[in-house]
Amino acid sequence: MASPGIDTEQEPLLGDRTPGSREWDIIETEEHYKSRWISIRILYLTMFFSSVGFSIVIMSIWPYLQKIDQTADASFLGWVIASFSLGQMVASPVFGLWSNYRPRKEPLIVSIFISVVANCLYAYVHVPASHNKYYMLVARGLVGFGAGNVAVVRSYIAGATSLQERISSMANTSACQALGFILGPVFQTCFALIGEKGVTWDAIKLQINMYTAPVLLGAFLGVLNIILILTLLREHRVDDSGRQCKNVNFEEASTDEVQFPQGDIDQVAALATNVLFFVVLFIFALFETIVTPLTMDMYAWTREQAVLYDGIILAALGVEAILIFMGVKLLSKKIGDRAILLGGLIVVWVGCFILLPWGNQFPKIQWEELHNNSIPNTTFGEIIITLWKSPREDHNEGPTGCPIEQAWCFYTPMIHLAQFLTAAMLIGVGYPTCNVTSYTLYSKVLGPKPQGVYMGWLTASGSAARILGPVFISQVYTSWGPRWAFSLVCGIVVLTIMLLGVVYRRLVPFSVRHGRIQE
Repeated sequence: MASPGIDTEQEPLLGDRTPGSREWDIIETEEHYKSRWISIRILYLTMFFSSVGFSIVIMSIWPYLQKIDQTADASFLGWVIASFSLGQMVASPVFGLWSNYRPRKEPLIVSIFISVVANCLYAYVHVPASHNKYYMLVARGLVGFGAGNVAVVRSYIAGATSLQERISSMANTSACQALGFILGPVFQTCFALIGEKGVTWDAIKLQINMYTAPVLLGAFLGVLNIILILTLLREHRVDDSGRQCKNVNFEEASTDEVQFPQGDIDQVAALATNVLFFVVLFIFALFETIVTPLTMDMYAWTREQAVLYDGIILAALGVEAILIFMGVKLLSKKIGDRAILLGGLIVVWVGCFILLPWGNQFPKIQWEELHNNSIPNTTFGEIIITLWKSPREDHNEGPTGCPIEQAWCFYTPMIHLAQFLTAAMLIGVGYPTCNVTSYTLYSKVLGPKPQGVYMGWLTASGSAARILGPVFISQVYTSWGPRWAFSLVCGIVVLTIMLLGVVYRRLVPFSVRHGRIQE
C-alpha cells in the first residue's frame, strides 16, 4: 500500500516500494503487502498472456482460412476477425458480475480454460470434412469470450490498490498488454520457419505447422496461467486510503478489515468515461485498419512492402506506447489524470488533422485491372486481406497505386510520407495516454465498491469500438477517401473533448467526491 509519504509514481515499471513508513505499518502488515503485490503481478502476467494469445495468430488467419476451406471469402474473414471482439463484448459483463459475488479466481480460471479449449479447437479446424470455416469462427469467438476476463483483471487491480497506487498499477497493466501485442507477431514470425507442412502426430490427428504452433503455445501459456492463479493469487481489496475492506471475495476474514464506505457512484461520470473509452479505442482501431490500404494507395507500395513497412511502424508504435505508459505514471502525480486525458485527446486530434490531404500532388493511379467506373462496396474483410496476402502466393505483385475504382483517387491530394509518419507518432502518443487515464479515472470514480460489472461494461464498450471502428473506416475511406474519413474522425474527437469539458469537474475519485479524502 502506498503511504502519503512515498511517491509510488517513481517506482520502476512493474516494481513496487519496500514498506517502511510508520503510517504504512499501521494500515497494512508486511505479509499482506507482499501477498497483495504478488497477486497483482500475476494479473499483469495474465494480461500479457492474453494479448500474446490474441496477436500471435492475427497475421496468419487469412492464409490458414484459405487453406482449410476454399469457400471462405473476404466477407467471411471479416466475421472471423470480428468474432473475437463480439465474444469479449458478451463475456465481459458476465465475468464482471460473477467476480462481484464470488472469489475472482473462479471467473479467471474458467475464462482462461475456455481460451485453452478454443485454441485447441483452432488447431483442429482442418480435420472436419466440411464447414471448416465455421469451426474457425467458433474457435475465435470462444477465444474472445475467454478474453472477457480483462474486466475481472482490471476490477481486481482497481480494488486492490489505493488511489496513490492506482495510476501506476493501471499503467503497468497496459504496458504488459502492449508488450504482448508486440511480441505476438514476433513469435508468429519465428513459427513461420516450421512451414505449412510441419509435422503430423497421426495418433491424435494433430498437425504442428506455422498455423497451429502459435495457438498451441497460447494453450500452453493458458495452462501455465491457471497454475499460477491457483497457487499464488489471493483475494485482496482495499479502500482508497489503502485499508483492507471486507468483501465476499475474501477467503479469510480479518479483524482489521473495514466495511465499504457509504455513498452513491456518480452514474453520469461513469457513463461519460465509458463513452470516452469507446471513442479512444474506436479511433485507434480504425487507424490500425486503414494503415495498410492507405500506404498502398498513397505510396504505391506492393503487398510485401506494405506488410513489412507497416509492421515496422505498428511495432514502433507499440514500443512508443510502453514508454508513454511509464511517462504517464510520473506525469499524473504532477498534473492529474483529467488534464492528461484532455492533453491526450488534443494530441490525437492534431494527429488526425495532420492526416488530412493538402496540396496539388496526387497519388499514382492504378490503371490495370479496370472493370468499371463504379465505386466498389468493399467489405472490412477485403481491406484486411492485404495484411495476410503473401508474395509467395503470386510471383506477380500486380498493379500498385490508388485503384481507379476509387473515384476520389483522381481529385484527392496524396498524404506525404513525412505527414503520415508524423501523424502516426502523435496518435501513438495520444492513444496510450487516453487509454490508461480513461479507465484509471473510471476506477477512481467507482470507488472501493466491487467494480466487476462496471469494468465488464467498460471492456464491452472497448470491444464494440474494435468492431465498429474498422467497419466505419473501411466504408468511408473506400467510398469518399481520406479527406472525408479523417475529417469525420477529427469531428468525433472534437465532440469527445467537448464531452470531457462538460463532465470534467465530475471526474473525481469516489472518496474525494464524498469528502473522505482531499484531492
